[in-house]
Amino acid sequence: MADLMKFVKDEFVAKKDFPVFAAGDTITVYYEIREGEKTRTQFFKGVVIQRRGSGNTETFTIRKMSGAVGVERIFPVNLPALQKVEINKKGAVRRARIFYFRELTGKKAKIRDKRR
Repeated sequence: MADLMKFVKDEFVAKKDFPVFAAGDTITVYYEIREGEKTRTQFFKGVVIQRRGSGNTETFTIRKMSGAVGVERIFPVNLPALQKVEINKKGAVRRARIFYFRELTGKKAKIRDKRR
């Protein structure tokens, strides 16, 4: 059974090469939206809150502020509608999942840049 799942995963799931990013990074995700017959590209720019899972089931969560309301979106890594991922800033955080970022406001919500 495990061999069958591995075969299906290797044959039918297209592997996309995205840049390496982690929690605290600010990224822009471009994804395709279908509205009836038409398709268009939309982007979602925000801070990565977490990466979860491995292999085909890996997902990442992005949080952005839209006015005074926080908006989070979960993207599967193997989503066929994902077109590209751009890294805008590398953030220096000490945790793999920065859920505490949800409660921070004002200057406290600023993530330091990672030194190169």
